[in-house]
Amino acid sequence: MEKSGIEPRLIIVCGLPGSGKTTLAKVIESRLRAVRFSPDDWMDALSLNIYDEESRGKIEALQWKFGQELLGFGLTVIIEWGTWGRSERDTLRLRARALGAAVELHYLSAPVDVLLDRIQRRGMEQPPIERDTVSRWFEMFQAPTPEEMALFDAPLVADPASGSN
Repeated sequence: MEKSGIEPRLIIVCGLPGSGKTTLAKVIESRLRAVRFSPDDWMDALSLNIYDEESRGKIEALQWKFGQELLGFGLTVIIEWGTWGRSERDTLRLRARALGAAVELHYLSAPVDVLLDRIQRRGMEQPPIERDTVSRWFEMFQAPTPEEMALFDAPLVADPASGSN
């Protein structure tokens, strides 16, 4: 397969469950004709529990393998894993840069009560997620600092919701 002639780009969509990652990633996917990787989609298609961390890890590893191949072809790849930790975001950024790709980071956040409301309304989790669980996630999450954000390229789509580039 020949390279597409465009600059390869990795777009990382980062945030907790209910923060709007999937909504944003789908808008970017459509606008940029990108390939979106979401472990939740694959786990749902395979009838796996989305909180099965072992299966999630295997799926993310497989998605990243394919994602790197696509970056090598000059394509735009969206990683919609949550990427809760700085080290995970660093690993993705550095590997993508080694492949010659630009790398964007989109960080989405919301208060615990908003996250819980969104999670409960979508109703994908059985048993339902409790507030204490979301509060623990909130405490565990390593939000990107301004210094970390400065390590990434400017987004091609500045505000996907506005409809302008």
